[in-house]
Amino acid sequence: MTAALQDLARLQAAGVGPSVRLIRGDAVTLEPVRWLWPGFLPAGMLTIMGGAPGCGKTTIALSLAATVTRGGAWPDGSRCAEAGDVVIWSGEDANAVTAARLVAAGADMRRVHFIDGISGSDGEAFDPGRDMPLLESTAEGLPAARLLILDPIVSAVAGDSHQGAVVRRALQPVVTLGQRLGCAVLGITHFSKGTTGRDPVERVTGSIAFAALARLVLVAAKVKAEAGDDGESRRVLMRAKSNIGPDDGGFAYELERVEVAPEVEGQRVRWLEALQGSARELLADAETDPEGKDGDGPGDAANWLRELLSAGPMASKEVKRHADEAGFGWRSVQRAMRKAGAQSRRGGFGKPAEWFLAASRATVAPSAPLCEAGANGATGATVGADDAEVI
Repeated sequence: MTAALQDLARLQAAGVGPSVRLIRGDAVTLEPVRWLWPGFLPAGMLTIMGGAPGCGKTTIALSLAATVTRGGAWPDGSRCAEAGDVVIWSGEDANAVTAARLVAAGADMRRVHFIDGISGSDGEAFDPGRDMPLLESTAEGLPAARLLILDPIVSAVAGDSHQGAVVRRALQPVVTLGQRLGCAVLGITHFSKGTTGRDPVERVTGSIAFAALARLVLVAAKVKAEAGDDGESRRVLMRAKSNIGPDDGGFAYELERVEVAPEVEGQRVRWLEALQGSARELLADAETDPEGKDGDGPGDAANWLRELLSAGPMASKEVKRHADEAGFGWRSVQRAMRKAGAQSRRGGFGKPAEWFLAASRATVAPSAPLCEAGANGATGATVGADDAEVI
């Protein structure tokens, strides 16, 4: 034993200084897993739900939230044992949009609580990568809290979401919150682009630590349209991983829009039949496209990019951040610029580069570049897709 260790041992024997706390095995109380939705949504634990953009992940989460608020029936026909409160944070949709979906799903809106910023500050936004301990202390005032939804879960990571150690440290406050409050935590995320055919757990955007920390992983996907079917393609939700129960099977579902107020529509889920089989098998069928397209190409990214920039110009760093959260590779987004009708221009005098939609896509010749680089990269000059750096 080294001298340093001997000194530490003497201090510990004298009751001075820190020591490792040990618990003997026979002092641990055995407890059964508590479920919000048996087999699919464990209480006091983190669940991740992933899938490709546009398959209705957020709508599914809000449908489950509505079930919790009214003590309704789950997709398998069983009932929520006890109605409770739901806490929702969304970094992608306005509260009004989320509320319309909840009303469409039949939620008891008195039991819904939107995270709407930090009190005592002037317009300071809630940051899930920083404010989870504050949320925990606030949510302690909701003794009936049964479900917390974080959309997207990647926003809880302040650092590089592709580094396992960073993700584990960042998500620990999320896991701790669920354990201490006894509520289910549902984090929503996307599939990484170009991962079709891989194990569904490995397709979750960012580090594998997201799926590793979650006790249960759900995945959603669009089902290919049947021959002669003119209706909306069905979708599937299935278990891809579970450390605490069965890790296969799921449910088919459809999305529908209903009027929830004059001139206001909300999207909701209509659950269909139960499905058997593994997530990988079901996804292989769900993602098969008869025309040989898997949705991972630049066309899919172009639609996403066009919608993102429809509200106005956006700094390149913000475009990349949104692309990471949506599961699009940066090179795929750059290649999609032309099809989306987007351009990029360098800022000047310390201003960041920004992306924007061209005034009129109809005037752009398909074979010609959308923009030309200004001399010496002057202020306001536009750049091509391959030169669109994150500045």
